[in-house]
Amino acid sequence: MQLQQLLSYVRRAVDDYQMIDDGDRIAVGVSGGKDSLALLYALKELRRFYPKKFDIEAISVDLGFGNIDFEQIRSFTDSLGVEYSIAKTDIAEVVFNQRNEKSPCSLCAKMRKGALNTMAKEHGCNKTAFGHHKDDIVNTMLLSLLFEGRFYSFKPVTYLDRMDLTLIRPLMYVEEADIIGFVNKYNLQILKNPCPVDGETKRQYAKELANQLNRDHPGAKERMFRAVLTGVYGK
Repeated sequence: MQLQQLLSYVRRAVDDYQMIDDGDRIAVGVSGGKDSLALLYALKELRRFYPKKFDIEAISVDLGFGNIDFEQIRSFTDSLGVEYSIAKTDIAEVVFNQRNEKSPCSLCAKMRKGALNTMAKEHGCNKTAFGHHKDDIVNTMLLSLLFEGRFYSFKPVTYLDRMDLTLIRPLMYVEEADIIGFVNKYNLQILKNPCPVDGETKRQYAKELANQLNRDHPGAKERMFRAVLTGVYGK
């Protein structure tokens, strides 16, 4: 996928859901994975011509696994001219050793978001941006339907009143396959997910199920996405 196509999707999401206002300082969560790198790249480029002026800062959450090369991320952010910070945590110790969670994803995600949001506020940001894409929205809907018995997915814009912070998801219209194509085309260096249960979670199951449904019934994922837009987002 070309940069211009990625920017068109991101701008559409930003405009459709009023994600960015004049004077915003946005903390972009950067894990080193394909989605967060593509998001940071896109927002950096969008900032050059978007009529509303905003600043961005990249923040990584160090979960404490000890096997992530954050200097590789720093080299990338330096090449973009974007400020970069690392939030040090002991999330891995808490989730896998102290709590010994059998299904660690929910607690890990909650603690990771908390660490990111806390540093964002400390650095004067009023918004955080996550790299969730179109497939993530569909997969989350399936997870909620199958395991919680409700039709739900995360929203494009969420205001966290206790922190006075707004969370945005500018990649919501971008398919995962297109992100992979973009990352390969622009030779972005991806870091492997350090989590020991990566690829063995309920979310992975939902992802594989959505892909299988789409193979059996072409266009199924797009129809599920449209259902989320109308049923959850009211669009």
